[in-house]
Amino acid sequence: MNFPKIASLKTPDAFLDRLKELGVTLPFDETVEAGAASPLGQPIDSDAGVIGNRFAILPMEGWDGETNGLPTDLTRRRWRNFGLSGAGLIWGGEAVAVRHDGRANPNQLMLNDETAAAIESLRAELVDEHRKAFGSDDGLCVGLQLTHSGRYARPNDKKRLEPRVAYRHPVLDPRAGVTDDAAILTDDELDQLVDDFIAAAVLAQKIGFAFVDVKHCHGYLGHELLSGFDRPGKYGGDFEGRTRFLRNIVAGIRAAAPGLAMGVRLSIFDFSPYKPGPDGDGVPDVPGAYRYAFGGDGQGGIDLTEPSKFLSLLKELGIRLVCTTAGSPYYNPHIQRPATFPPSDGYQPPEDPLVGVARQIDATARLKSEHPDLVLVGSGYTYLQDWLPNVGQAAVRSGMVDSIGLGRMVLSYPDLPADVLAGTTLTRKKVCRTFSECTTAPRNGMVSGCYPLDPFYKARPEREKMLALTKGK
Repeated sequence: MNFPKIASLKTPDAFLDRLKELGVTLPFDETVEAGAASPLGQPIDSDAGVIGNRFAILPMEGWDGETNGLPTDLTRRRWRNFGLSGAGLIWGGEAVAVRHDGRANPNQLMLNDETAAAIESLRAELVDEHRKAFGSDDGLCVGLQLTHSGRYARPNDKKRLEPRVAYRHPVLDPRAGVTDDAAILTDDELDQLVDDFIAAAVLAQKIGFAFVDVKHCHGYLGHELLSGFDRPGKYGGDFEGRTRFLRNIVAGIRAAAPGLAMGVRLSIFDFSPYKPGPDGDGVPDVPGAYRYAFGGDGQGGIDLTEPSKFLSLLKELGIRLVCTTAGSPYYNPHIQRPATFPPSDGYQPPEDPLVGVARQIDATARLKSEHPDLVLVGSGYTYLQDWLPNVGQAAVRSGMVDSIGLGRMVLSYPDLPADVLAGTTLTRKKVCRTFSECTTAPRNGMVSGCYPLDPFYKARPEREKMLALTKGK
């Protein structure tokens, strides 16, 4: 399917007319305000500290660490860019594995006694860059995302999955090479993994992070456990069992790292896995009933009953920071990360990506209305491109969300938040156009970065391989 490119919608009327054609609604302010008094310039009080404005940087892995879990110069450059972005909240920095078998790739960061000092220096470089750019680190809140990649673990070889799963899945098992129950993490193994999360959180507190994110999104282990309806034992079945992993981690962190704030990045809804159809457009791999979607209605739609119950549980656990996202980049990326162009191993978007953006913003707004005392960071905004500030400001101003999370956009345009807050006209040649090369690269064994727009990555030797992979875009 071909859809009008956002870059072609050059006026507010053109953008709003396209929304009308699609029959979707997005909040929109024609004028974007600047300065500390603007909606996006307002601070947020949180248990992790004061967050100076309404922009957040979402966690993005670069596939560019050392095999022992240490950061490289590429990792440091990315974190320094986070610092100069001007965003008040750094949600997690990037996904950091709590142990070796949970790494999403052999170059993912890992937090342990051997790597703690280096990861501490990442945070310090980020903060220093922020101070240089803005004169102070007041209002800068930096967390660390802790993860186990579960079904999508590739700890030893970028080309070889070594999945550890919550349960057997009829569609995802063949894709991951799961052929028997040996890949399922036992209850005893999950007990040990709980301890590993707690140990990593203790280190995160020692090296200065304001909070840790206990990751529950995108098909990784924490998220998969939430859909373990048929899993026997204490970590599956009913809602209490499916949330026991989180509850045990939180209780352990409270005891071992008192005072450390916590957050959760959550896929608030999910759909069936997708695959390329006869014409290359994505189609559900499970047409009709699909029973493994946390936040799904079982028929390809959304049911926020359990996600809302999950947010109530977070409040009971004393957690106020929540970052919303949806689906998975592995099996339904157009739901999770609306884009014009798919990654090299993906499918063409089966809907105008604006529909996917609106779906995430609306679902987050519904949960915010039910849980106004939580601090909700939204995702899915990058596809809005030139109109991101207009929609983001309107969403914050109307109370639909507390903070606008930016992922891919920051790879091509790291200082977009600073420009918006200063009232500077966006630099159009830096605006992410969702070419998906930041995903295509790691899917083909390369480091992640913005090869089309960032001069630094344009000059890297991988660029020629990227051009071959993306020929025809």
